[in-house]
Amino acid sequence: MVLWIIGLSGTGKSTLAGLVVHRLRESGKSVVLLDGDIIRALLGNDVDHTLGGRRRNAERLSQLSKFLADQGIHVVAAVLSMFPEWQHWNRANIPDYSEVYMRATIDTLLRRDIKNLYARALKGEISNVVGVDLPFPDPERPELVINNDRDLLDLNELADKVMNLEIVQKVLSRT
Repeated sequence: MVLWIIGLSGTGKSTLAGLVVHRLRESGKSVVLLDGDIIRALLGNDVDHTLGGRRRNAERLSQLSKFLADQGIHVVAAVLSMFPEWQHWNRANIPDYSEVYMRATIDTLLRRDIKNLYARALKGEISNVVGVDLPFPDPERPELVINNDRDLLDLNELADKVMNLEIVQKVLSRT
C-alpha cells in the first residue's frame, strides 16, 4: 500500500502521516514514512525549489514509493505533490495506491506559517513558493479530502478518517 498525503505547506500532512504510521506500526505492519522535505535532505539537497527541482523530487518520491511497495513495505508519504502526471504515474504503476488531500485556506496557512514561506513570498522576498507564485492544482480524484482549517492540537480525529479508508482497512485485515 502507498498512501499519498497531499497538501501545501502548513496543511498538517506531515503530522497526520506520522499519526497514521504510528497506528499502522502498532498494528504490526511494516511501514515507512516518506516526507518530501526529509527525502530531499537525505539525498543531499541536490535539487532546488524551482519547478524543475520540484519535478525531480516528485519523481524520486514516486519511484522510491513503488520500490518499497514492490518489496511488501507499506508507505505513507507526506508530499506536496503538485504534478498531476506523477499522481497519474502512481495510480498506473503502484498497486494499492490511494490519495488523501489535505487542504486549508491561505488565511489558515499564513497563520500556521512556521517556515515563514508564505509571508516572505507574499512580500516578494523569495520565489518558487507553491501556492503563491507556483500553481498548486487540486488532485483530480483523491480517495479522501480533508479540510483542515481548524487549528487542532489533536489530529486523531483526522487520523481516524484515514484509517477507515478502504485501502488501509484492507492492509489491516491481512495477517
